Amino acid sequence: MFDPTAFDNMKVVVEGAIYDIDLAGKIVIIDRNDIVNLAKMSRSFDVSFTLPDAQVTAVIEISSNIINLAAELLPNSLAENQSGCYIQLKFNHNGITDATHLNKVERILLEIWGGTRKISQSVTINHTESEVYNVHLIELDRLVREDQILDLVELIDSMVLTLENIEDYLSKINLN
Repeated sequence: MFDPTAFDNMKVVVEGAIYDIDLAGKIVIIDRNDIVNLAKMSRSFDVSFTLPDAQVTAVIEISSNIINLAAELLPNSLAENQSGCYIQLKFNHNGITDATHLNKVERILLEIWGGTRKISQSVTINHTESEVYNVHLIELDRLVREDQILDLVELIDSMVLTLENIEDYLSKINLN
């Protein structure tokens, strides 16, 4: 048996916390991916979920690369501060092109996640299908280390709160 890496441990905690919330009926898991890239020796894990009967989807992605793995497994060869994982959060929905509405969603994100996170928004318009796709991205611009693993449960709670707030705002501006 092998000693699990920080990535493995964080993945198990995130997956367990999300499935607990799903089993409680507060969210619905809609997708899950666990990817090992042998060409680059990297790993990523993501779970997509939404509130029941909602239009906004949340995605949490945990990733690590060969440097993160080597720093953990060979601590004498690399700086120990390279050991850990990257976390990225996405909130996806359809329909907003107006800058006023995008600014309001950004304020919602800033209220929940604070100003120290890198927050970006993108709008993609598919003219062929007359669809507008919105992605609100939150990046933790640092490695998350294994000693911060319990913070991941709070992170998921904040994701659910973000879903609720964006969903509430979208229902008020009638984008359904």
